[in-house]
Amino acid sequence: MGAYVLVAEDDVKQAELIRRYLEREGHAVATVHDGRAALDEARTRTPDLLVLDVMMPKVDGLDVCRILRAESDVPVLMLTARATEDDLLLGLDLGADDYMTKPYSPRELVARVRTLLRRAARTGQDRTPVLRAGTLVVDPARHEVTVDGARVDCTPGEFQVLELLAAHPGQVFTREQILSHLHGFDRYITSRTVDVHVMNLRRKIEPAPRRPVRLLTVYGVGYKLAAEPTMDPCDAS
Repeated sequence: MGAYVLVAEDDVKQAELIRRYLEREGHAVATVHDGRAALDEARTRTPDLLVLDVMMPKVDGLDVCRILRAESDVPVLMLTARATEDDLLLGLDLGADDYMTKPYSPRELVARVRTLLRRAARTGQDRTPVLRAGTLVVDPARHEVTVDGARVDCTPGEFQVLELLAAHPGQVFTREQILSHLHGFDRYITSRTVDVHVMNLRRKIEPAPRRPVRLLTVYGVGYKLAAEPTMDPCDAS
């Protein structure tokens, strides 16, 4: 069964091209051409996935992503002509699930959509046990994180990093392993993506982010989540 995909792209010809390719995959597709219309449509009928251009009139794509992310977990594939790493990381930090820079292959876009929909379906069907590392609790089914009983709001990327590490407390993961878990080996995204997620997570789950006791760096290797926080970590940064 196909999904309902909302395409928000101000270039009418480009939006039509995306629509045709996605409809060949069996999806139902709606197209809008400005950010305000994207918000209105997404709130009227929640899509299974949103293909979202960054540069749009009325409300830009980054703001659309930020607003919708606060309201739902709809997968977001962002499109942009901005190819700098900082732009890509900003989109991911706001909650985008994947990113493509223009120009791109419509066939690759369809493949990315397929992957995101598969991932979302697995998330909805799986009943993964609640994961615990000391007083940090990750609930994959509810998509919730708590520390010392207090809820912590995470972007989808941050949640995936924490979920991976919490499933294997004490195990060290390289940046490449974490990146593969997040997005696969995307030619536009570097291992700095992982560092940004880790930095943001430390701000949210650590009592003192500059002296982490939960999310630790293992120098020359990668990151791990401590099974039990220590007050004087020797391998953290």
